[in-house]
Amino acid sequence: MKAEGFVQEAKGRLKDTVGAISGDAAMQAGGKIDQLGGRAKHEFADLYDANESRLEAVAAFIQERPFVALGIVSLVGLVIGRLFFRKRG
Repeated sequence: MKAEGFVQEAKGRLKDTVGAISGDAAMQAGGKIDQLGGRAKHEFADLYDANESRLEAVAAFIQERPFVALGIVSLVGLVIGRLFFRKRG
């Protein structure tokens, strides 16, 4: 994902440069957009990778211990239910 961002940013720089040399404002603007998109892609790749590994760990836990996971989810549901739907009065 990070490498894709670097490639997209490099393509954007190339389009920007070619657009500036040829006087094509649309190509130059497209290049700047590609640069921005590529930069965002490789800056946020670390966040995506960290969250993806956490999701994989949760999925592995659920597969290894399904009854424990079911108990945890039931307890969380009970607590949320008590918080939002308690009797008043």
